[in-house]
Amino acid sequence: MARILITSGPTRQYLDPVRYLTNASSGRMGAALAAAAVGQGHEVIVVTGPVNVEYPARAQVRSIVSTEDLLAVCQELFPTCDGVIGAAAPCDYRPLRVEQHKIAKTGQPLLLQLVETPDVMATLGATKRPGQWLVGFALETDDQRFRALTKLERKSCDLIVLNGPAAMDAADNQVEIFDKSGAVIAAVAGSKQTVSTRIMQVIQQRFMAAS
Repeated sequence: MARILITSGPTRQYLDPVRYLTNASSGRMGAALAAAAVGQGHEVIVVTGPVNVEYPARAQVRSIVSTEDLLAVCQELFPTCDGVIGAAAPCDYRPLRVEQHKIAKTGQPLLLQLVETPDVMATLGATKRPGQWLVGFALETDDQRFRALTKLERKSCDLIVLNGPAAMDAADNQVEIFDKSGAVIAAVAGSKQTVSTRIMQVIQQRFMAAS
């Protein structure tokens, strides 16, 4: 049995007390992965952004809001875990300035200055110890395979799961799983439960077959 950290859902980067940047991630993939991992008998910790999905009762759940929150909680938990599955869709940008009061309409264009948020999986990948593993997700619209493999290398992932924008807030998914050599070791389409079961089978075979 392994102790597995799963990130799930979106993050929010506030512009003012009521408005924020985010994306359409529903958390369904993270929930399905958690259910598949629990079903294999693993200890599962889910770090989740704001979602309306239910996670397995046997999984420990930590709720976060921002990408910075996600990073902080993952850095706390990852050292005690065997591996991490990065299924969350963290917001990649945050406003340079967060207004203390609601931004009022002025009739003029509003100029937002955005800066990048921390790369959670790359940060974890840079600190992993021998024996720990990282499985990343890449959601791409263009040059999908090239971008996914670039992310695999940059984030020090052991596997990366490539999917497209149709996966966002959808019941189904279609993915390819790449290993560190760049080879497609599995391709699966179907419900997110079906896809998650296959992903967990690959993880089991690759990282836990000898345990």
